[in-house]
Amino acid sequence: MPTLNLFTNVPVDTVVASDILRDATKAVAKIIGKPESYVMILVNGGVPIEFAGTEEPAAYGELISIGGLGPSVNGKLSSTIAEILQTKLYIDSSRFYIKFYDVQRSFFGFNGSTF
Repeated sequence: MPTLNLFTNVPVDTVVASDILRDATKAVAKIIGKPESYVMILVNGGVPIEFAGTEEPAAYGELISIGGLGPSVNGKLSSTIAEILQTKLYIDSSRFYIKFYDVQRSFFGFNGSTF
């Protein structure tokens, strides 16, 4: 159930969004060690963002998971997602924040219940 929610001030067309969704799904599943069938990625483009006093291309992400997170994994996720954003949207890694949430099973709903 890892869920990655990405926000960027860069407009994202459907082709680029599909590439980001595909690449991020594979990366999150592999790094966290969860099946791709449980991974959800959201890409929100064209969101007003000011970072470090400018509106230059920037992004913010939140990754929520039931387990699988920790210092080493979080570092790999941060660098891999930053690389995807750099490659697909030309967002420098110094203009990207990501926050990680390791949640309890009962704090995440699915299929009319919780995990």
